Amino acid sequence: MMNPLRMAHYGLWLTGEIVKGALAVARDAVVPGVDMDPAILELPLRCSTDLEISVMASSITITPGTITVGIAGAAGGTPPTLYVHAIYASEPEEVRGALRGMEDRVLRMTRGRAWKGSTS
Repeated sequence: MMNPLRMAHYGLWLTGEIVKGALAVARDAVVPGVDMDPAILELPLRCSTDLEISVMASSITITPGTITVGIAGAAGGTPPTLYVHAIYASEPEEVRGALRGMEDRVLRMTRGRAWKGSTS
């Protein structure tokens, strides 16, 4: 069972990400010289349960500027993979890094102390 405190912490962090994303998209909507450089990125996951994958995909989609466009299930030695459309993807590895940070937070929320991922 997930700890309600970890869930609240994740919810607050995600709310901040939603606000930051909304401000960036709004800025590009009203300021000339759009900074958008869209791309679809492949993101192999460390998430393994349906709950973790669903929370991750939903978190990406609810954040302005990104949307989950596809999910490939695990097959053999291949992990589950999300396909993410990002409108600010001029540096794809930066986008993947930010998504990895989100995944770390999802896994800390769902697994608690059992998750020994990065310290983002």
